[in-house]
Amino acid sequence: MADLPNCPACNSSYTYEDGGLFICPECGNEWTLESGAESGEDVKVFKDANGNVLQDGDTVIVIKDLKVKGTSSVLKMGTKVKGIRLVDGDHDIDCKIDGFGAMKLKSEFVKKA
Repeated sequence: MADLPNCPACNSSYTYEDGGLFICPECGNEWTLESGAESGEDVKVFKDANGNVLQDGDTVIVIKDLKVKGTSSVLKMGTKVKGIRLVDGDHDIDCKIDGFGAMKLKSEFVKKA
């Protein structure tokens, strides 16, 4: 019996080979030997309005006035936001803004500082 690789998605050792594919019966993941561990990890790249890649902890600047939902206040253009955190979803930046508190922003409305 050949030594089969563990599942890249759930690390199960109960994988089996079917033709050119490896299959995990526990999570249902299918992969080829060439794709290996890369198929289990889909890394999303977050970009600002200018196309620069954003990372956790970056400092960004708001590029247009944004209405704050639920209040009558406006987040002004040019506001600097420090220590962002990237998350999946429609609003992909979690941050704290002085004077406003915790907020979620869309990466299309910021540029990297």
